[in-house]
Amino acid sequence: MNEQNPRDPSRRTVLRTTAGAAGAGLGFGALGGHPAHAAPGPAAAASPAGTAAAPKRRAATMAGVPFERRSTVRVGIIGLGNRGSSMIGHFLSLPGVRVVALCDPVREKAERAAAKVTAAGQPAPALYTKGEDDYENLCARADVDFVYVVTPWELHFPMARAAMLNGKHVGVECPVAMRLEELWDLVDLSEQTRRHCMQLENCCYGRNELRVLRMAHAGKFGELLHGAGAYNHDLRELLFSPTYYEGPWRRLWHTRLRGDLYPNHGFGPVANYMDVNRGDRVVSISSFGTPALGLAEYRAAHVPAGDPSWKESYIGADRTISMVRTAKGRVIRLEHDVSTPHPYSRINSLGGTRGVFEDYPARIYLEPDHKNHQWGDFAAYAAEFDHWLWKEHANPPGGHGGMDYIMIFRLMQCMRLGLVPDFDVYDAATWTAPVPLSHASLKADGAPQEIPDFTRGEWRKARSGMDSVKPA
Repeated sequence: MNEQNPRDPSRRTVLRTTAGAAGAGLGFGALGGHPAHAAPGPAAAASPAGTAAAPKRRAATMAGVPFERRSTVRVGIIGLGNRGSSMIGHFLSLPGVRVVALCDPVREKAERAAAKVTAAGQPAPALYTKGEDDYENLCARADVDFVYVVTPWELHFPMARAAMLNGKHVGVECPVAMRLEELWDLVDLSEQTRRHCMQLENCCYGRNELRVLRMAHAGKFGELLHGAGAYNHDLRELLFSPTYYEGPWRRLWHTRLRGDLYPNHGFGPVANYMDVNRGDRVVSISSFGTPALGLAEYRAAHVPAGDPSWKESYIGADRTISMVRTAKGRVIRLEHDVSTPHPYSRINSLGGTRGVFEDYPARIYLEPDHKNHQWGDFAAYAAEFDHWLWKEHANPPGGHGGMDYIMIFRLMQCMRLGLVPDFDVYDAATWTAPVPLSHASLKADGAPQEIPDFTRGEWRKARSGMDSVKPA
């Protein structure tokens, strides 16, 4: 039941295969495929991205479906590297949340994480460290309500699949999957199993992002016209670090894909501003990319000859720029660049008929508040428009400015109180779709690629999202 897709490389394959073999033999050249129900194999893998029609609905929608109310949320975590080990403390800090199981093939990492659990006064969690497939045994446990997947990208899909097939709600780090057909599979499985599959997009919970969201919904920007989001983050040193990641898995994706490898941080917040999947939907994406020079240049300057990375050929554009259109005619610009020197930016911009917000640094211009073409003070809107989560947690603990904690707090709150989650499998699929579709567009010289309607028409119905009301 939890059999891995035969085209998904195992973690062992990713860590041990040279980049030359990885780029040629792992089958990542065409990431489209007929959504959801295509039989695994070369024919499915070679189908054009974004052109196949949605499969017929086989189960009711998961849009607006609440969690089951529970007094305690029992959590299992798969993946205890940098991200997983840093997030475990947020679960342990919340009342009514227990970490009952941990999984990582590196036993020392699992043991260090388990020590955090017992230090917090909880019983010792069960450990699953017997090889790369032991996560299936964690997912099969009867005492797990929620599975958190924090692993290399190519493992997100089989792990999320295993969790839902075993009756667990699942939250996945970005991106939720790497192929269009896998996104459809997750949508189908969520509907069939009645389990939520969520992209745990922490940037949607940033203070600025939530303030802009509430201002947009209050009409401060007028009619929305355009937005922009990005992941422009110089990762060259980390990508070549021998210790930061568990093997070269993330760098190897630059030998396989040309498009936007990590769209979610920029796309998710802007999609929320525009009520994508809740009154509007994205319909197409056109992507363009620069030559891929940055990683090879950095390697030449900093990596000794003979290092395995010298066998790698990088094809991923140093900067990818994508234009996304919505059904209402709005435009969203997405950017991705982890291969060249520049300050960190997610752009995070929103514009409408009454003005515009731009982040990094935060600045705003709204009529009639501002005049003479001079930027205004975004902080002046905090008292009225800060989200209740940031008013209740003014100084949240943890990394990324506290938005990691806010995200986990809100998710666990929704599960305990039996609320509808702030985002669902349709958002996960939509925010991740630029991964395969930008690759397909770049291969086609920027030709537009259709973004499927993962909601199967539910997007036409207005419904709540992240602009939530504080529960009683």
